[in-house]
Amino acid sequence: MKRDGATGIGDALAAYLKRRGLKPRLDQARVLDDWPALVGQQIARVSTPEGISEDGILFVRVTTAPWMQELQMQSSVILRQLAVRGCRLRRIVWRLGASGNSGFPPGSRGMDSREG
Repeated sequence: MKRDGATGIGDALAAYLKRRGLKPRLDQARVLDDWPALVGQQIARVSTPEGISEDGILFVRVTTAPWMQELQMQSSVILRQLAVRGCRLRRIVWRLGASGNSGFPPGSRGMDSREG
C-alpha cells in the first residue's frame, strides 16, 4: 500500500535505471530471454542469442550454414522488429556452430563488451 507521495519500488527502480542510463542496456538484455517471442519459433529453433556487446552488437549462434545465410539476409528486418519492441541494436553477428561455444565468460549472460 502506497502512502500519499510515496513511490512504488518498481517506479523508483525504473527512475533510477533511467537516470543512470541503464534502461537501454536492460532493453537489449531482454533479447536473450525473449528470443523466441521476438523472432518466432522457426528462427528460434535454429538460432541462439549468446551475447550483446556494450555498443549494441548482438551475437547469435546458428545451427547450419544455409540458415546462417538466410538469417544474414534477414538481419535488417530482424533489427527493425527488435527496435519496434524497444530493443535498439546496431547489428547482428551470426556465428555458425553448436550453441554453448560463445566465448563469453560463464554467467555473464553474454553482456560483454567483446565483439568476438
